[in-house]
Amino acid sequence: VIHGQLDKAASFPRPERPAPRRPGRGGSHGSLHLDCARALAAIYVLGTRLGKHFTGITSLRPHRGPGARSALISALIRRLAARRSSATRSQKPHPAPLDARPATSAQVEILDAKTREKLCFLDKVEPHATIAEIKNLFTKTHPQWYPARQSLRLDPKGKSLKDEDVLQKLPVGTTATLYFRDLGAQISWVTVFLTEYAGPLFIYLLFYFRVPFIYGHKYDFTSSRHTVVHLACICHSFHYVKRLLETLFVHRFSHGTMPLRNIFKNCTYYWGFAAWMAYYINHPLYTPPTYGAQQVKLALAIFVICQLGNFSIHMALRDLRPAGSKTRKIPYPTKNPFTWLFLLVSCPNYTYEVGSWIGFAIMTQCLPVALFSLVGFTQMTIWAKGKHRSYLKEFRDYPPLRMPIIPFLL
Repeated sequence: VIHGQLDKAASFPRPERPAPRRPGRGGSHGSLHLDCARALAAIYVLGTRLGKHFTGITSLRPHRGPGARSALISALIRRLAARRSSATRSQKPHPAPLDARPATSAQVEILDAKTREKLCFLDKVEPHATIAEIKNLFTKTHPQWYPARQSLRLDPKGKSLKDEDVLQKLPVGTTATLYFRDLGAQISWVTVFLTEYAGPLFIYLLFYFRVPFIYGHKYDFTSSRHTVVHLACICHSFHYVKRLLETLFVHRFSHGTMPLRNIFKNCTYYWGFAAWMAYYINHPLYTPPTYGAQQVKLALAIFVICQLGNFSIHMALRDLRPAGSKTRKIPYPTKNPFTWLFLLVSCPNYTYEVGSWIGFAIMTQCLPVALFSLVGFTQMTIWAKGKHRSYLKEFRDYPPLRMPIIPFLL
């Protein structure tokens, strides 16, 4: 602004009278006086216009003498500099409130894991969205694939992402590429367990009561004369009634569903073995155990202890996981003595389960029961090793003394 006023002052008409000359000094001072006068005139005009903002500028007047003029100009420059500095400090920009800041968003591209075909493109996805929320958005464009049927992963051959995984915590950019696999029709775990366990209970009772068309007409609805046969029916029924009640009131499942095709495989296993062992135990020609009552009593004690231990472990595991959550914690023994097996194995519920069937096999001395126990032990060992590895991977302070299913061995 000052430069503009100085330029404007330079356009003022110069006076016609000659500038005074001092002897011995030449004409330089005369032109200097004239230039200073023009500068002071420009400053005076500027001060008049901005007087309300800069106190004292309007009182400036051209004074005689070069010292006075220099002092006035220096004072004016200092005032202008101070005024500008204070104005700059008072006009610092304030940070915008959080609500007013623009929210960043991500993009999600979903491809078929087999064909690499683009199935869906989700725009403006919140960075803190979970995989479960992305599955719900994907279902809106493909209703035939409901969330439980979807498997989303970062690599076509990688592991499925968990529903609770957050998008912004995954190793992806602003455009995330996820690969989809169809898990097939799903069914709830509760339905699967109820179907698996209700079948053996009902099938065993058919053989126990010797309904027609099983052993012949003369044995229809007859009863065995051996006490161990009735005791075996009680133990078998108790075991599966316990499983049904635990499914309804005790178990808390980390996964809500499983593939529908698995129910046929599981039911074939449980129902088939139940019919096979029930046929021989309840057969009219069944032979009691070799060592008689002593063998039956010992086996019954093993069965009852293992059933109580299995139930105690299930209750302890239930208390580790609040209802509706998928929280995982290291299981530790409680005041219940049956839970002390946690000191030695990672999955004592499987240990007690195998022990129950070993006791039942000793009680009945029946080959199909022994084979069922062996197959069950093999499968539960695989499950126990998987859970044991999962514990070691997830918890660094996991007790090193524990084994998957058998203390000190396996």
